[in-house]
Amino acid sequence: MSVPSQTASGHVLNLREKLVRFREIWLLGLAALAGVFAGAVVTAMSWITNHAHSILFQIPLNERLSGQDALASPWFALVPVAGGVIMAVLAALSKRLFTRPPVDPIEANALHGGRMSVRESLMVSLQTMVSSSYGASVGLEAGYTQASSGLVSHVAGRLGLRRAEIRTLVGCASAGAISAAFGAPLTGAFYGFELIIGTYTVAAVAPVMTASLAASLTASWLGAEQNPIEIGLTQAMSAAALAPYLFLGILGALAAVTVMQLVTATENLFRISRCPVWLRPVVGGGIVGLLGLISPHVLSSGHGALHLDLVGAATWQFLAVLFALKLLASAVSLGSGFRGGLFFASLYLGAILGKSVALALGELGLIHGFSPLYASLVGMASLAVGVVGGPLTMSFLVLETTRDLGITGAVLVASIVSAVVVRETFGYSFSTWRLHLRGETIRSAHDVGWMRNLTVGRMMRPDVKTAPQTLSLSDFRKQFPLGASQRVIAVDANGGYAGMVIVADAYAPEIDQSGKTTVADLARNRDTMLMPFMNAREAAQTFQIAYAEELAVVDSLSSKKVMGLLTEQHLLRRYAEELDKARRDLTGEG
Repeated sequence: MSVPSQTASGHVLNLREKLVRFREIWLLGLAALAGVFAGAVVTAMSWITNHAHSILFQIPLNERLSGQDALASPWFALVPVAGGVIMAVLAALSKRLFTRPPVDPIEANALHGGRMSVRESLMVSLQTMVSSSYGASVGLEAGYTQASSGLVSHVAGRLGLRRAEIRTLVGCASAGAISAAFGAPLTGAFYGFELIIGTYTVAAVAPVMTASLAASLTASWLGAEQNPIEIGLTQAMSAAALAPYLFLGILGALAAVTVMQLVTATENLFRISRCPVWLRPVVGGGIVGLLGLISPHVLSSGHGALHLDLVGAATWQFLAVLFALKLLASAVSLGSGFRGGLFFASLYLGAILGKSVALALGELGLIHGFSPLYASLVGMASLAVGVVGGPLTMSFLVLETTRDLGITGAVLVASIVSAVVVRETFGYSFSTWRLHLRGETIRSAHDVGWMRNLTVGRMMRPDVKTAPQTLSLSDFRKQFPLGASQRVIAVDANGGYAGMVIVADAYAPEIDQSGKTTVADLARNRDTMLMPFMNAREAAQTFQIAYAEELAVVDSLSSKKVMGLLTEQHLLRRYAEELDKARRDLTGEG
């Protein structure tokens, strides 16, 4: 009767061996499925939002909300207010359902090994769609990546995949979402590399590119709108002609920092005003509605407005006012509690900024031959790089959407300059800045979660020997002969930590033999302890400060109950092992 059971076990083992042997092949298959799923998610969310715009603002289904010259009726300015009411309800529901802020793909890959909550992701996506549908000045890209990555992460976890593979698939799903949204596979791929996975590796090239291409093809097949920016053919620029665009890159970086700071300032203003949390999105919706009465171009993400303002004949003064209005609308939307991102908003703001600067400099006669259209595209890339991050991502986005390589040099120069200026002056993209405000210190999706998971509690030895601090030297020698143990932890009358005793010290020839010596006299590091929640870096710093080779682990500073012991040697060995494992996962050797 045991033969069939053994045969079944053998088949399972053989299957696992084959999966390990052909890991890259089946990972490619999962990446392709992730891309197909992302393409379907983007198409569905975009379709729902466009139909909501048509119904709520009474515009033709084939037109964009932000592309309207004016609202069909002043009463439509109240639509964002209604959206604020719905957001208040969803925020209250989210607070009851979840005990933590939702984890986005960047945070998941940096701190949680790619693991995300499906319920959190679906709630964020729903909030994003409501925000954009009711006219809040935010984009859907955050919802696209959240929904796609959250569901793919859940499936990868259920399949029992390893940490590195889950992180890669989260990057694949996010890459697919951006690729499907813009019809730009290279943009999506480098979004996955630069912003979600945190680095470009040979091991991740095939799955990320596969997912990005599959998502773009799926979205196109399903009929998603992927409108390119038509600018006509251009010629490559000379080195001298790149100088104005270098200045535009610096200006875009400073504007990006202003955008991020303004969102935070708006949140603080709502907090200082003591406006109830549930009322904030309602008030924010009212402000956005009033701004929409001035110009509907500030509503929603701005897809329609971007195409109009790129080829329009507006003056630089009008564009400067529009820039201020869009900036204020986006800051109020996010600061008041609407959900969404600044991905497309930053592209639109950058395009307006670049064109207005070129027109102003041309009108003043300061620079000749500074094309407003080229300046729009370069400004679009430079400001978006500062807000979103990823210079190659934004460079490829401009190049793929315009389908013109003539502006490659200008876009790359401005993007690199913007990335350097923002990193040196501010240090964060919008996503990592929001995490910083919550107390996190990460600046990218590079995996640091393994270090945080390598805690003292996981590394310590629980089998420690203790002795009362009042124990005499002679009794200590009887209980702990030389060579039987290296160290003993001294404890007080309540069992709390009182110091570390090196057994060899009790047998030193120069020690007092009068009988008055106790364990307390031999104890070292009485005030230096480790706690089980400390990570490897914090523990290493404690060892360095204490100049110790071993430290006790206690449950808390109040009771000081001894839980275990950790040596510096074991800490460094475990850290080196985990560091090598992370390196092998990164290069695909694991």
